[in-house]
Amino acid sequence: MTNQIRPGSPATISRPSRSTLTKIGVPLAVLVLVAVLAALTLSSRADTSGGQAPSSGQAQAAPSAGPSQAPSPDEARRKPGDPYAKGRVDAPVVMVMWSEFQCPFCGRFARETEPTLVKQFVDTGILRIEWRDFPYLGPDSQTAAIAGRAAAAQDKFWAFHDAVYATEHRVNKGDLDAAHLRDYAVKAGLDMGAYDADMQAKKGAAQVQTELSQGEALGVTGTPAFLINGQPVLGAQPTQVFVSMIEQAAASAKAGS
Repeated sequence: MTNQIRPGSPATISRPSRSTLTKIGVPLAVLVLVAVLAALTLSSRADTSGGQAPSSGQAQAAPSAGPSQAPSPDEARRKPGDPYAKGRVDAPVVMVMWSEFQCPFCGRFARETEPTLVKQFVDTGILRIEWRDFPYLGPDSQTAAIAGRAAAAQDKFWAFHDAVYATEHRVNKGDLDAAHLRDYAVKAGLDMGAYDADMQAKKGAAQVQTELSQGEALGVTGTPAFLINGQPVLGAQPTQVFVSMIEQAAASAKAGS
């Protein structure tokens, strides 16, 4: 993969330093200089080593420049029956989102913005949303992602998603340990026998790691991160940012059809 999503939003949490997880080779200057962020596109893979990433759980302080100036492949799968997607397979706009259940900004997006997008665009056939696991904040993130896979196996991923994101969670403080996740699975209406078996076997762990690695290859370093028909949006931006970009993408798709 040769395309990158760069961080730069106050509404994302950055990947922890190498001492805890994977080292980020993105300098802090990229987070601060809006002009630099705007110049970096998804088609570049320039080496930006030499800086330090924020520590675990620390939100980035720099404002986002919004979408990059050049599109990339949209990374959409458009797979029929995909339990991690909502919306028509042939929707003119696809929003791919990299997210994780411990991230407070992901929760904010899920509670404050996603319902509006679903009502205004998904339910009207304009938008398809596709989830990608990016569980980088710690062991509870990995466990929660596997729990999401267990829910998806019962075609209840989005019910589980809504149950988990209904409240904000402390990062790596046990709010999403196995016991709490099981409670959310009950709230989501899962068959708990099947859920417990999948969790015991860590079914889906390999797929979770694959999606994390794919996100890293794209340059994802924080959550939430989005591609809307190939255009990046970084962080839990105001709802109107997403509305405007989806409307523009839909108009472009219509003009090009």
